[in-house]
Amino acid sequence: MAHKTPWFDDTNDTPLIAEYARKLDSFVDAIADAVVETRELQEQEKRVVALMKEVEPLLSPEAHEKVTRLLCEVTAYDLMQALHMAGKARPKTIFRG
Repeated sequence: MAHKTPWFDDTNDTPLIAEYARKLDSFVDAIADAVVETRELQEQEKRVVALMKEVEPLLSPEAHEKVTRLLCEVTAYDLMQALHMAGKARPKTIFRG
């Protein structure tokens, strides 16, 4: 039987997916110079599309709907987190009109 990579930390239910993603060779290579090039982003998109095409036919209709929702929620979370961090990095200025 194949080993299942856990999705959560057993002690506090913290998702582990982002931790795994940060260890991917493709991610490490892309951020090594602190700049994500268009080519690197396109290569990542190709990997995502290939995996989606590989996994989609394996899913029952019910599982497909749940995985679709999961992918949408994870994408929304990532976008929200990026915007949140960008907002925190922005210098605080005071308007003096």
